[in-house]
Amino acid sequence: MPDRVRLGPIWRENLHELTIVSQELQSKPEMIDSFTWMISFVIPAHNEEAWVGRSVLAISCAMESVREPFEIIVVDDASTDATASVAAYNGARVLRVEHRHIAATRNAGARQARGDVLFFVDADTLVSAEVVSSALCNIGDGAVGGGCVPRFEGALPFWWKLAYPFAAAIVRLLKLPGGACQFCRRDAFEVIKGFSEEHFAAEDALFVKALKKQGAFVLLTERVITSGRNLRSQSFLTIARLLIRLALRGPDAFRERRGLELWYHPKRE
Repeated sequence: MPDRVRLGPIWRENLHELTIVSQELQSKPEMIDSFTWMISFVIPAHNEEAWVGRSVLAISCAMESVREPFEIIVVDDASTDATASVAAYNGARVLRVEHRHIAATRNAGARQARGDVLFFVDADTLVSAEVVSSALCNIGDGAVGGGCVPRFEGALPFWWKLAYPFAAAIVRLLKLPGGACQFCRRDAFEVIKGFSEEHFAAEDALFVKALKKQGAFVLLTERVITSGRNLRSQSFLTIARLLIRLALRGPDAFRERRGLELWYHPKRE
């Protein structure tokens, strides 16, 4: 049995911040209305033993304030490390798959989920009670789904510090959040048939586009905290090439794994 996940100083600070937010929400019951929904959190994971426990713990902490029935499903996609045991020990239900395909992995988790509202959270992302409550309030007001702009933890390269304000502004302008944290109603998910399994990347953008056709899509002002590890481990040129490929050919540029080592053969911290 693995030890319960150990937190580094940055993550201890972030979880402390999330705990304070949860305590503040508990003192404001009007922000935690009775939604009467079952909520499912689906976390796709491949070799995430160093991070997945933190993600699971953050969700559990958030739901102490939201006080709605929930489940956490970690979809272990062909991991060769202790991802499954760490996730299970920290309270998640683990589903094993052998896809090595992020869209197929998310869809597999959704098929097993019992929730009326589905949250898709990356294994290196921390979700707060504030984010969950805001998402549910918007669903209650008629939105079919939404997402949020992440805040990246840790030391970040100088080029990203310059680019981030512009990138965040574009995301907000287009209402096109990435896959760190997205949510939707189950009925909407089923209508659009989930994430496109014809794509190995940019499936999150196609998911947002499809949801928008079903109704109101919201971009939350609240932010999740996500790992900056890909920004630290990859060069500006590597990421720029992927963005240019996306700009020139759209999501169809990612119908095969070739050139997607950033996600399918990542450098782990």
